[in-house]
Amino acid sequence: MECRSIRINAPGEVEIIRTEIPAPGKDEALLKVLYGGICGSDLSSYRGTFAYFDYPRIPGHEFSAEIVEIDEENAYGLKEGMIVTCNPYYNCGKCYSCQRGLVNCCEHNETLGCQRDGAFSDYVVMPLERIYDGKGLPARTLALIEPFCISYHGVKRADLKAGDKVLVIGAGTIGILAAMAAKEQGGEVTICDVAQGKLDLARGFGLDQFILNHGDGTFADQVREATGANGFDVVIEAVGLPSTFENCIEAAAFGGKIVLIGVGKENLDFNFTMIQKKELNIFGSRNARKEDFEQLIELVRGGGVDLEKVVTDEYPFEEAERAFREFSENAGKMLKVVIRFAG
Repeated sequence: MECRSIRINAPGEVEIIRTEIPAPGKDEALLKVLYGGICGSDLSSYRGTFAYFDYPRIPGHEFSAEIVEIDEENAYGLKEGMIVTCNPYYNCGKCYSCQRGLVNCCEHNETLGCQRDGAFSDYVVMPLERIYDGKGLPARTLALIEPFCISYHGVKRADLKAGDKVLVIGAGTIGILAAMAAKEQGGEVTICDVAQGKLDLARGFGLDQFILNHGDGTFADQVREATGANGFDVVIEAVGLPSTFENCIEAAAFGGKIVLIGVGKENLDFNFTMIQKKELNIFGSRNARKEDFEQLIELVRGGGVDLEKVVTDEYPFEEAERAFREFSENAGKMLKVVIRFAG
């Protein structure tokens, strides 16, 4: 029986290949993939602009699946037939970060679909320790847990206080999910983007204010108006461009916090003395941890966040090439694009 996989061979070139179904080894399970989400990093890989991608590569690290083969005498309570999601960030377990428990920023991290082949296949094998019971959540919703984890982990880095004025720069999926996480933690949340279409989509998520960055020098004025001239207590960067990092420096209040979630490839030449002058606290945020997955599965189960609202488009497996192409062409009008693998 064949296993179909989606592979990016070069920028702009997607094909469906056929291989053998992988065989699970010790402490592994065979999973049948149900849904996969096209992440911003997958889209950047398709465009040739992602920092952590080599060609050819099977993309995909946000997904849900059904366990189809497993040793049920395992220590994790996992059983055949369970609908699950997975932690796709492989850490080495030996570096200084791993020794301190900071496995999400392992010095030798390999993320599915980035530094190693990903989950956009009919079947994948995963280590048992990376598989999490979906606790009854629908399969499509479970595929959204991983991107929510990226945003949630970043927001947690800022240690939000209720009433903090938060600006999220970037109204893509990760930005909107970060805004939702910040709202859930008690922040007063403003979201900013250069695309009016993205802001229009963001208006359906109960946020407090919206800033359209025209790129004409009025951004600082809009920040002053939104904050009573004080600046934002927390600014979250969810784009990955030099200009959006500079926006963060400009928008943050004196003594404020900046969290960098976006990933980019470009260098930046800027007046770094502003960091000292404002006494800014700048945090990087990479990947997520097991506890993030577990906490968010429970949060979504409890009705705290409606993740399905971020899905704007769904494509069947057979139309993967069209999914990537249309997402690339219409990114300003689309949020989460998912691929339906089974059924």
